[in-house]
Amino acid sequence: MFRRILITAFAAALVSCAVRASDAPAIEQQLADIAKSAKVTVVHFWAPWCSNCKAELANGAWSGFIGANPDVNFVFVTIWNPTDGRELLERNGVGGQGNFQLLLHPNGSRKGGEKVSELLGLPISWIPTTWVFRDGKLRYAMNYGELRFPVLEQLIKDSSDAWEH
Repeated sequence: MFRRILITAFAAALVSCAVRASDAPAIEQQLADIAKSAKVTVVHFWAPWCSNCKAELANGAWSGFIGANPDVNFVFVTIWNPTDGRELLERNGVGGQGNFQLLLHPNGSRKGGEKVSELLGLPISWIPTTWVFRDGKLRYAMNYGELRFPVLEQLIKDSSDAWEH
């Protein structure tokens, strides 16, 4: 009986991994499509277990920032975690805003060599990581840690300005 349970669990895990692996290109395409917006789009990579990510959520920081920038698209992508962490976001006032979207990367592994380390051809080596796009072009990337919201506000403003590069 124990062997049958073990084999069934192993088979379910293989199916789950296969589904997740096949979904990886779909999320990449979804992010690429979102980033093509003429609006500034902030893509924020996070995980609910990450202490730096939790620190950013504290005291309504993200919820206030998202609410104060209704003309900006905000996409949180949960990575290195098997669930999207929606409950933690909601407890911190994030998720009900009309300009907010939550995605879960299908590869939830945190193990080196297995975890997602690149999306849209860009490296992800640390969380939180925050990218700012407009018109499908990466304008700014903050790849190593917590945000300072006044800095993000300036990057959004700079990304909104007309500039040719």
